[in-house]
Amino acid sequence: MSRSGIARRGFTLVELLVVIAIIGVLVGLLLPAVQAAREAARRMSCSNNFKQIGLGIHNYHSAYDQLPIHGSGTAPAAPEWWWNGSTTSSNHRLSIFVGLTPFVEQQAMWEQISNPMDVDKNGSIDYYAMGPTPQDIAYPPWATTLASLRCPSDPGVGLPSAGRTNYAACLGDSMVNSQQGVLEVRNNSPVPYPKTQGLAEDSRAADRGVFVPRAASKFRDVLDGLANTIMAGEIATDLGDRDNRTILTDNGNAVNNQRDNPSYCQDNPLIDPERPRFWLASAPINGSTNGRGYRWADFLPHYSGCHTILPPNREVCGVNNTGNTAISTMSSRHQGGVHVLMGDGAVKFITDSIEAGNSRNPMVHKGGTAGNLNVPGAKSPYGLWGALGTRAGKEVLDGDF
Repeated sequence: MSRSGIARRGFTLVELLVVIAIIGVLVGLLLPAVQAAREAARRMSCSNNFKQIGLGIHNYHSAYDQLPIHGSGTAPAAPEWWWNGSTTSSNHRLSIFVGLTPFVEQQAMWEQISNPMDVDKNGSIDYYAMGPTPQDIAYPPWATTLASLRCPSDPGVGLPSAGRTNYAACLGDSMVNSQQGVLEVRNNSPVPYPKTQGLAEDSRAADRGVFVPRAASKFRDVLDGLANTIMAGEIATDLGDRDNRTILTDNGNAVNNQRDNPSYCQDNPLIDPERPRFWLASAPINGSTNGRGYRWADFLPHYSGCHTILPPNREVCGVNNTGNTAISTMSSRHQGGVHVLMGDGAVKFITDSIEAGNSRNPMVHKGGTAGNLNVPGAKSPYGLWGALGTRAGKEVLDGDF
């Protein structure tokens, strides 16, 4: 008994341990819910970023009566190969996001890009208006990350990338010609970037997305209806971990093999069967500095373009370099699918299990045949997924997606 006549009793060791155990169980139960709530918030933020991009595209179209060109910029004084770097011109390699900067609250960035720049402040011009080619990270705009182009769920930051993007222009359901479009860019041409009849026919047959590389497009070209056509898609950026969604394999000059079988990388095989989201350790990788989404300003498919050939979160399948064409599908760090931006500005979440036809059917191109279901103008071989990526396939969409 205490002096006051009242017994004072504290917690026993057993009772303390029981309380601690209960708290631990509650934390264990609540932590996944907290993580899920955080991811839901990040996913919503990602969707909002995409909506702002869609609004910017529509405002651009209202201002200029066309969509921003994917593959725009300045030409060099002498003809160059389209993959060559240049400090005196952007070599017509700028993505849609460069032209969109003043329409997505990046007026200051546009002012830098559209004017000559004296980087070292010595009184002489280091870069002309519209900058150098996008791999030049000494040019400040190309090395700058724009918050409006980043998904909060994607942890990739810093070198060896330049400014990253998690959003990409939709180029349609065929990779043929995606790296070149309508311009004949050769270093032995008499003038920079001539247009040729043959290349125009190639592009007309294969470039079936809302954005046609190096050509002006308008909303009126989207005959399937803006609400039924994907305008842009989400992509995950590379983390240096051999994720087959974010780094290309070096398959040599296998362009035609991949054109005729989009599942070429899966069938060879190059994918780790025990970890299907990663390349085998023996698979040749196309350079650690060439990750997916590593250059927001570069129009090449691997950096800021996407296709509706393989379904979301399948592998990106490349050839001998990132300057070439590749099967560049959409991907994300969200569970189970990707965001897409429709032509009318709506943002939708497409699951990995979307109906995507036959992933081993040859792609549509000028040399396609009726037997292969890939003649110019054919309906997409890649089901609902492919149909959503084409602007004028006239496929009927049965219900919502």
